[in-house]
Formats: sequence, C-alpha cells, structure tokens
Amino acid sequence: MVSTSPPLADALAAGPVVLDGGLSNQLEADGHDLGDALWSARLLAEEPEAVVRAHQAYYEAGAQVAITSSYQATFEGFARRGIGEERAAELLGRSVELAREAARRALAGGVAGPLYVAASAGPYGAMLADGSEYRGRYGLSVDELERFHRPRLEALAAARPDVLALETVPDAEEARALLRAVRGLGVPAYLSYSVAGDRTRAGQPLAEAFAVAAGADEVIAVGVNCCAPDDADRVVPLAARVTGKPVVVYPNSGESWDAGARAWCGEAAFRADRVAAWAADGARLIGGCCRVGPDAITALAAGLGR
Repeated sequence: MVSTSPPLADALAAGPVVLDGGLSNQLEADGHDLGDALWSARLLAEEPEAVVRAHQAYYEAGAQVAITSSYQATFEGFARRGIGEERAAELLGRSVELAREAARRALAGGVAGPLYVAASAGPYGAMLADGSEYRGRYGLSVDELERFHRPRLEALAAARPDVLALETVPDAEEARALLRAVRGLGVPAYLSYSVAGDRTRAGQPLAEAFAVAAGADEVIAVGVNCCAPDDADRVVPLAARVTGKPVVVYPNSGESWDAGARAWCGEAAFRADRVAAWAADGARLIGGCCRVGPDAITALAAGLGR
C-alpha cells in the first residue's frame, strides 16, 4: 500500500500539488487505439499493464497525483459490452489498483512521495459518448443523475482512492447530483467543471456553479479542467473567492478538436510559466488535461518548485 500521509487535503493546505496530464494521449503515444465508446476504460480489462505504464510515466515526470482511467467507465457502458455488474465493479476498483501499482513502481524507482490516486468519475454525458458531456442539459432531474452516479462512486470509493475526481462536469445541476452522491462514502472529492469563458458548458454563470460546492464538507478543491488555458487564467481567482476552498485546475493544451477531420488543430497555449500565477490566485491542485503530456508536467512541476 502506498503511503498517503499527509492526507491530500493537508498537502493542499501546505502548498501546490502537481496533477498528471492527459492519460489518453500518453496511452495513444504508446500505440493504443482509444477510438471506442469506453475510451481508456477499455484497457482496464484488455491491457491493464498499459494503464500502469501510462500512470508511471506521469509520476516519473513529476506528477504527485494520478487520475484513474475510469472517466468513461460506468455500469451502463460496460453492460453494453456484455459485462455484468459484478465484473464492472471489479474493473472500476481495478482502475484505482493500477494507479496504486504505478505509484509503487515509481517510488521503488526513486520518485519522492507521497504519491496520490484520484478516482475519476466523468459526467453522465461521457457514458453516452456522443459529445453531450460538453453540453450538459441532458433532460434528467438531479435525483435521476444522483441515481446514475452513486453506484459507480460507491465502487470507486470501495477501492480507497485518496480523492474522488468529479471532473469535466458541464452543468451545475449535475454538480448538485454528484455532491449528493458522494455523501457518506468516506472519501473526499474534488469538483471540476468544463467551461467556456465565464460560464459552464450548460451556460450557467460560474460564480453560481462554484457556489454549489462552497458548503460541501466532502469537497477539498473546486475548479476547472478540459478548458482553454486562457479560461483557467480567468476562473481560478473566481473559484477561490466564491468557495474559499483550494482550487483545482488542469486545462487542455489549447488546441481544438476538429470532429470532422478527427484531428487536433491550432497551436498549444499550455505553458509552464502560467502556473505560478494560478498558484498565486489560489490554485493548489494543478496539472493538465487533453494533449498535455509528461514533458509538460515536468516543466509545470519545475515551475512550482517541485
């Protein structure tokens, strides 16, 4: 078992902690095809060693926290592949175990600890795999969304990650459901919205969206991910001011996805010299999302003095 003393919340209180980068791009760089509705979760069953290696690459690059490959792993998604509930729960737990194994290997290789594991729970739209995770407004009630999220969060929490990563949430109503779903699980969580400018992807003002988590004792950090770096510049101080909590921030590279061409386009705008400003504005859990690889995390960690 990897030592996680001090708890992640205490580490955040002491200063910035480095998150990893995009797990999918590291897996693709290693030659794995993720063109699948389960995305990286497919490898939990088929090629678990590939997931370990990808996590280890980020730990060795300077990340202190690895986000598991469970973003798109749901009971419903697995069921469509003929995977029953018991096996699906095992695979969700495996996502945490694989990150733990990567941490063990990194520590054995001389990486300084402690190293942490964040169990990823993506939004409802990620299960649909139709792009609605970037729109929200699914037509479901908060109660219905809570019933969707709770079983998966229970399975992830049973594997005892250091934190539950409620990430890429497009809608403040879904955030309410997620915060209800994590109550009583005994594992802290962070809440991270996907945003466009000063609003959630569903169009709510971010000040209102962040306020949803302000009084949630389970939540140790609030912020944004899977957004443009320029958006991160603007919203980090807002999240800190509204919630009084440490801020989590891990934007994309700044490139944009062309769905028609199935290719990334534009120039990368993720620069390590931005992270000091994020930290000064209240960011304490800092990393990268899509198209941000190990080299960028190494530069980010150096920029934070890690």
